[in-house]
Amino acid sequence: MLELAILGFLAEGPLHGYQLRHRIAHLSGHARPVSDGSLYPAISRLVEAGLLGRKTEPGASAAQRHTLSLTDAGRRELLRRLRDADGLDISDSTRYFTVLAFLSRLPDIADQHAVLRRRLDFLQQPASFFHDGDRPLGAEETGDPYRRGMLTIARATSRAERAWLREVLG
Repeated sequence: MLELAILGFLAEGPLHGYQLRHRIAHLSGHARPVSDGSLYPAISRLVEAGLLGRKTEPGASAAQRHTLSLTDAGRRELLRRLRDADGLDISDSTRYFTVLAFLSRLPDIADQHAVLRRRLDFLQQPASFFHDGDRPLGAEETGDPYRRGMLTIARATSRAERAWLREVLG
């Protein structure tokens, strides 16, 4: 998720590390804060892999600033990761929203729709946070008001997303 977000935001144009961290924090929200201890090693891995370029510039104070940009190889990797999104990239909401945030970068609408169809297929499978054996439990099957709330919210969110996906794919 972090590497995809880095590639995706840099596809929009060069950024300093601080700017990049700020944009990723807004995208991932409070649920998955981005620390310098995870961001900068990820940037270094992407630079070493030839997916990002790093240019040093004088800073406003004594510290130098590093401007990051996407290389041609980085652009190809971004497109590959978007096109091939599957598994947790489809089933985990935060990861999927990261894919969705940059999906318009895929130039072929058929590739975009293939990703959306995988998400729709996932959302159409019976699911729940709670089970009776192997059977998923619905909101009406629990006496716990908080669990019922979780299930009610999840059902409404899933229903709204399925409707949006069908509209886009229709």
